Amino acid sequence: MRAIIAATLLPTLLACTPAEESVGNPGETPTAEPLPLLGGYRDPADQCVRVGENAYTNQFLDDAADFVGCPEDYEGVGVFETETGAQLVAVTQGYRLYSVPRR
Repeated sequence: MRAIIAATLLPTLLACTPAEESVGNPGETPTAEPLPLLGGYRDPADQCVRVGENAYTNQFLDDAADFVGCPEDYEGVGVFETETGAQLVAVTQGYRLYSVPRR
């Protein structure tokens, strides 16, 4: 009996799980359209790039910060975060997305 009840309730419980992680806990977040990746952030050859606006990214944009994406496997991420004061806001499509304060 308990197995039947559990099997019945499981789909309902899974439907209540949010599809995206909150900004306070950046995790893999699904997006429908590709990230609008622009040129290198600090240098044209930089692996971290500016990210433009689309329906997904506009929730993270701030007029006092740059929106930057670094590949998930980027080895210099710790240095990047320290040098720029970048705050991780999401991870999607193979990129770690950061808000980098300008001031």
